Amino acid sequence: MTKEKKYKWRRQDYQENTRGLLMVHTGNGKGKTTCALGLMMRAAGRGLNCCMIQFMKSKNDRYGEHVSAEKLGIEIHTMGDGFTWDTKNPEQDIKTARETWALCVQKMRSGEYDLLVFDELVYVLSYKMLPVNEVLEEITAIRTAQPALHIVVTGRDAPQELIDAADLVTEMKEIKHPFNQGIRAQQGIEF
Repeated sequence: MTKEKKYKWRRQDYQENTRGLLMVHTGNGKGKTTCALGLMMRAAGRGLNCCMIQFMKSKNDRYGEHVSAEKLGIEIHTMGDGFTWDTKNPEQDIKTARETWALCVQKMRSGEYDLLVFDELVYVLSYKMLPVNEVLEEITAIRTAQPALHIVVTGRDAPQELIDAADLVTEMKEIKHPFNQGIRAQQGIEF
């Protein structure tokens, strides 16, 4: 039995009785994407339709969460050109950000999802690759049209406008990190 058929009655009831939340996972600590993935796992377990769109992770790489998400029926689109802290091609990064945001808008407008995660969107906003007001206007319009839709955005340095618009903001704060002790990223933990 397909997921849609199995949970169709639940999803309709859920949408009628749910107020969608705008959630922000920000801060300099590890765990923003991981937290969003955990939330998606919980939602998928309840039969909700979930999708994650990743702005900066490289579309040429396959991450551990992609394998797990496929098994759970969670859709993930990795759209980035790789991390761009020290970009050599800002025009390309802006183009990629625009293309990725267009996919986000398409998924929001489709009405097919209960939970959308825009992973690393906060970085794109804080690096001014997309205007905050444009993104918030679109999200606000979609949330008005689809009041049960949950949206999660992740990344460091969330702009105040995004924090003000959100229903839930969680700040991940680094206390201690193994990298500072010379321990490299661990498969299954960081990637």
